[in-house]
Amino acid sequence: MTQKRGPYVFAFAFLAVLALAAIAQQSLSEAPAAFATPTLSQNPGSQSVSNGITEPAGDTYALDQATFEKRHGVDDGLGPVFNATACVDCHQNPVTGGPSQITEIRAGHLDANGNFVNPTIPINDGGSTIAGRSIVDDRAICPEAHEQVPDTENVRALRAVLNTLGDGFVEAIDDNTLLTIAANQAQSTHGRIHGEPVQVNLFEASGQKRVGRFGWKDQHASLLSFSADAYLNEIGITSRLRPTDATTVCKTTTDPEDQPDALGLADIDHFAQFMRGTQVPPRDAVLAATPDAQAGQSLFAEIGCATCHVATITTAPPGTVVNGGAFVIPDALGNKIIHPYGDFLLHDVGTGDGIVQGGPPDTITKLRTAPLWGLRTKTRFMHDLKSESLADAIRRHRGEAHETSERFREDLSPGQQQQLITFLNSL
Repeated sequence: MTQKRGPYVFAFAFLAVLALAAIAQQSLSEAPAAFATPTLSQNPGSQSVSNGITEPAGDTYALDQATFEKRHGVDDGLGPVFNATACVDCHQNPVTGGPSQITEIRAGHLDANGNFVNPTIPINDGGSTIAGRSIVDDRAICPEAHEQVPDTENVRALRAVLNTLGDGFVEAIDDNTLLTIAANQAQSTHGRIHGEPVQVNLFEASGQKRVGRFGWKDQHASLLSFSADAYLNEIGITSRLRPTDATTVCKTTTDPEDQPDALGLADIDHFAQFMRGTQVPPRDAVLAATPDAQAGQSLFAEIGCATCHVATITTAPPGTVVNGGAFVIPDALGNKIIHPYGDFLLHDVGTGDGIVQGGPPDTITKLRTAPLWGLRTKTRFMHDLKSESLADAIRRHRGEAHETSERFREDLSPGQQQQLITFLNSL
């Protein structure tokens, strides 16, 4: 005989659901924010403060940062072609891990069907070539290995070095969160704005894919993949995940050059751990509290900037397995509220660089929305750093952002435009 449940039973169940929801909500907390990884000439990393991430056995956050700042030479695998001798060369503003004023060269050409093709770069007086990648390095360990873009590669672009501070929290965003943001954009704007999520390969999990979120083309979904790729293509150091150099011309070392240390960690592991441990870029709290900045924040939302420059995102819960099973989100990164002012999706805003990298052919005109956190530390803007003012950067927006850019130019008074810029300068 089935026993009837009285109203008190249902009321209790309802209250229990509310209690669980409240507990889940209470478990959320703001991600710690600070420029807390100063670059030191003595005892590198010794004054840095992480976000509280647990270190691997025997490791320290200072060691992770010191490895990120370690300078390389020909004797330990630098090159043969490269852009920098240390990660910090490109990622240091205002502290280790930040962006920089440096740009890199990307190139290629279109085939007869209009598809992007990576360049073939002749080196060594035409005796060798470098192919299979769009990056063209500015430096080499010998003249014979030096790259120059040939006339056949007529798609050319400059790309700014990106910020990595707070990227551990970005890695901890659930794929479904990014997919939902994309769906909401398309729905709320009737398809006018439609961020594209792309599924990309994970070097550390063969055959597995995840929604990309790192790089101008969202070509990487994990910080370990990003670390291995940058170590190879920017510094010329091979690792277990990227074991082959772009060329063997003038090469004297044996691959893979990045070998585990006494802790069993390779450099790429320390790089990933360093970035995962960084705090998010902080706001200028004093400026943010001013009436002009607050008015500018409202205008930022009203004219549509916030559709792509999403103010608030929550990371996945601790214990969530990501990166094809290769990473478990720790307590320091899980259930954290972040304010990146970005959606980590690809958009066509009229400034696409003509390069396809990791995504489908339609991404040739698209770039990742630049997260605006830490914006106040930059003097040049957009993917190519060709905008020397925030107003010019806004005016350059076209494509999906055309209407928003027009509203800034035509609907806002000069005073309101300045209020919006004041808000941006608080980020």
